[in-house]
Amino acid sequence: MMEALQDHPVWMAMPAWMVLSSLVAGLLILVLGEPYQRTRVVINLGAAVLKLVLVGFMLWGVGQGHDFEFRLPLLPGIDLYLHADSLSMLLATLSAILWLITTVYAIGYLEQSPNRCRFFGFFSLCVAATMGVSVAGNLFTFFLFYELLTLTTWPLVVHRGVSVALRAGKRYLAYTLGGGGIFLFGIIALYALMGDQVFTPGGFVDPDLPPALLIGIFLLLLVGVGVKAAMVPLHGWLPQAMVAPAPVSALLHAVAVVKAGAFGIVRLVYDVYGLDLVATLGMNHVLAIAAAITIVWGSLRALQASDIKQRLAFSTVSQVSYIALGVGIGSPMATIGGLVHLVHQGLMKITLFFCAGNLAETHGIKRVDQVDGMGRTMPWTMAAFTLAALGMIGVPPIAGFVSKWYLGLGGVENGQYWVLGVLVASTLLNAAYFLPVLRRAWFPRADAPDRGPGIHEAPLSLLIPTVATATFALGAGILAGMPFSPLQWAQFIGEQIYGVAP
Repeated sequence: MMEALQDHPVWMAMPAWMVLSSLVAGLLILVLGEPYQRTRVVINLGAAVLKLVLVGFMLWGVGQGHDFEFRLPLLPGIDLYLHADSLSMLLATLSAILWLITTVYAIGYLEQSPNRCRFFGFFSLCVAATMGVSVAGNLFTFFLFYELLTLTTWPLVVHRGVSVALRAGKRYLAYTLGGGGIFLFGIIALYALMGDQVFTPGGFVDPDLPPALLIGIFLLLLVGVGVKAAMVPLHGWLPQAMVAPAPVSALLHAVAVVKAGAFGIVRLVYDVYGLDLVATLGMNHVLAIAAAITIVWGSLRALQASDIKQRLAFSTVSQVSYIALGVGIGSPMATIGGLVHLVHQGLMKITLFFCAGNLAETHGIKRVDQVDGMGRTMPWTMAAFTLAALGMIGVPPIAGFVSKWYLGLGGVENGQYWVLGVLVASTLLNAAYFLPVLRRAWFPRADAPDRGPGIHEAPLSLLIPTVATATFALGAGILAGMPFSPLQWAQFIGEQIYGVAP
């Protein structure tokens, strides 16, 4: 039956249905407005489940070698082109799973808040844009959804409407729209030279073009995606955006904006320029060094932050650049480490932001010095936080250890032993800014405030998603060798990139 369906137009256009499932949901919610809260919940959850089913079919199909694509001519020589490949499905699957979980969390988190329909409408549109980024088949389509992501996340960043949120939103737009403009300039330059820019394994850029021109265009494109990937010094918007509600912070850091930037770096190196040309131009070293600086610098800033969400934001600046580091190293093992960290970081970071939201909403705790004794008061929340934090440090067998292991092996494989120094420094700094939080939570000071007897946990609507993502982060590490694990899929992508099993 599946063989009969694979050439059917509806089956082929499944990437379009995947994008439309959340796009239509978002528009419906915005049109319905506030009086239809129960209908909004049904639409939200129904669309999230539908997307998960669609992604499941596509994941199976891509694994079996089936093709999914959708073309819509827009201008002469320019198509809206959606195409699912193994790399697409890595981000699409993560987004589909975490969108459903975050939707459940957000429903509980915003239960008594105003403007919920506006929030969930743009929330769904944001996911549609993320899905579009994941299945974009050419640079124009990627840019279209990349900028749509900026426009749909801005209302979420400024959702509270207070002055600090509006200032953060203005900064966010300045950085992301500025980066988008630079990215567009690079696309136009490349289009003038190469015409249609369909993502192609091994790259489509002509290596015989003048090296200086190729380097200039590469740097324009890298800056364009580096803004959303929060690479130093393009990261200034991210810590400021933490004024947004916890579900937004979780979405920005684990699934949407920073992942779109990191995903863009992966596409740029593997499917636009190609590994060989990037190495010939020396741009792999530029990318690896920029990533290493970001990893260490982000960790140093996290160490200085006293606000929990700010500390997690700078941690994201550091951790997302592991993906760029793996791409920059350019060896099979490093590629696997970078790609699988796209998933692993998402699972761990969304858990940490869920926990931060639980602490703030249940007990008003927003700073590190306020978490004394919370391990006894909120044992499930702090157990999830502990698991995700240890994973970020790289403690086995949690998912973060797998990423760092493969990155380290990749550095050795390519003779770049300095990578081990970066990973060790990052691990020590991760421990330095996470372990004090754990010590305060589980081993409070003698003069810590008395929070009263008994357990005062977050509501189940907030707790269940938190425990679920923490469990996934642990399972991704323990079950890394299983056929269905993120690591195995990253190895599948690596095999396609290098032509041999890594």
